[in-house]
Amino acid sequence: MSLKTVTIAEIAAPDKRSIAIGPFGSSLKADLYVPSGVPVVRGQNIKEGGELDESDLVFVEPETAARFPACLLNEGDLVFPHRGAIGRVGIVGKRQMLLSSSMMKLTVDPLKADPRFVFYYFRGPGQNELLMRASTVGTPGIGQPLTSLRGIPIQIPELDQQRAIAEVLSALDDKIAANKKLVQVADDLGASLTRNALDSSESIALSTIADIVMGSSPLGTSFNEVGEGTVFYQGVRDFGFRFPCNRVWTTAAAKLARSGDTLLSVRAPVGRVNLATEKTCIGRGVASVRSSSGRPFTLFHILKDSHEAWAPFEAEGTVFGSINKGQLASLRVPRLKPEYEDQLEAMLAPMERVIGSALRENTNLAATRDALLPQLMSGKLRVKDAEKVLEGTAA
Repeated sequence: MSLKTVTIAEIAAPDKRSIAIGPFGSSLKADLYVPSGVPVVRGQNIKEGGELDESDLVFVEPETAARFPACLLNEGDLVFPHRGAIGRVGIVGKRQMLLSSSMMKLTVDPLKADPRFVFYYFRGPGQNELLMRASTVGTPGIGQPLTSLRGIPIQIPELDQQRAIAEVLSALDDKIAANKKLVQVADDLGASLTRNALDSSESIALSTIADIVMGSSPLGTSFNEVGEGTVFYQGVRDFGFRFPCNRVWTTAAAKLARSGDTLLSVRAPVGRVNLATEKTCIGRGVASVRSSSGRPFTLFHILKDSHEAWAPFEAEGTVFGSINKGQLASLRVPRLKPEYEDQLEAMLAPMERVIGSALRENTNLAATRDALLPQLMSGKLRVKDAEKVLEGTAA
C-alpha cells in the first residue's frame, strides 16, 4: 500500500468554514441553553472511544445556532477540544449540531479523504500531533488551534484503501456500541425489576442482609499493570459500570472481596457501586458488601438504587465525604417483598451474565481495534489480513 503525506489543510473541504473554531465564550453563554433544539457539542460529549455522548447534551434555539454558520456541524464532521481534553476526537452523526466555544471542527473533502479514515488517524498517530501542540501550563490548550490543525501531517493511501481501513475499524466500534446498548437495556430492566420487588414502606438495616469488609491500603506492596497477583481497588477512579475495568494488580491479600461481592465507594463520592467478578484486594476507599443470604445480584441492585441513602455522607464545603463501617451497617435499605426474596435473584442472574459477557467482549474488541489501527494506518497490515482477524474475533 503506497502512502503520501499531506497536511490537514490539503484534505479539508474547499469551503472556507471547513476548519473552524467555536464561538467566543461570551457569544454562547449558558443562559442561551434551552430544553430542546440544536445540540451543542462540548468537550465532555467526546468519550475515550470517540463516540459523541448524547446523554449530557445542552441545546440552543435554531435561531441562535444560525447566528454561528461557521460553527454548524453536519454528518461526518470531526470535532476536537482545543482546550481541556486535548487529543480526543469525535465524529458527528446524522444530527446537525453546533460547536461549543472550547472546540474546533474539520470538514473533510470526500474526494480527497474518507472522514472516518481521518477520524481513526486522530485516534492513533494524529492524537500525538494534537498533544504536541498543546501547552502543559495550567489548563491544557492549543495556542493557535486552527493554524495547528491545518498544519498537522497525515499519511493517506488511495481513497478506496482509506474506506476499506475505516470499514474494518468501524465494524469493531459498531459491535462495541451494540454491546453497550445491550448492557444498558439489561441494566435498566434489572433496575426496574428491583424497584418493583422492593417494599418502599418498610426498611431494614444493611447489616441484617449483608456482611461488610472495609478496605485498607496494604503497606509495602508493589503494583503492576499486567495481570499478576490480585486485582487492587482503591477509591472510585475508573470505578467503571461493572467489573472489569481499568485496574492494577498487587501481591497483597490484606482485605479481600470475593466474586459476587458488591464493591462500594466509602469515600467521596460515597455510594458508587460495582460488582466484583474475581478475587479483589480492596483499598481504603472501598468496602466489600457480601450478601448473607446468597443473593449477590439482589444486594447489588438494592445498593445501586439507594441514591437517597448516600446523601448524608456526601462532602459539604471543605469536608471530605465518607461513611464508616458502623454507619454502613446501620444504613436503612428497602426490604424485599416476601414473594420476591428468591424470585428476584433468579431474574437478575441471567441478565448479569449477559452484561458481564458483553463487557468482557468489549474489552477484547477494543484491544483488537487498538492493535489493528496503527498497523493498518502504516500499511504494515493489509486489510484482507485484518478482516481475517475480525472473523476470528466474531467467532
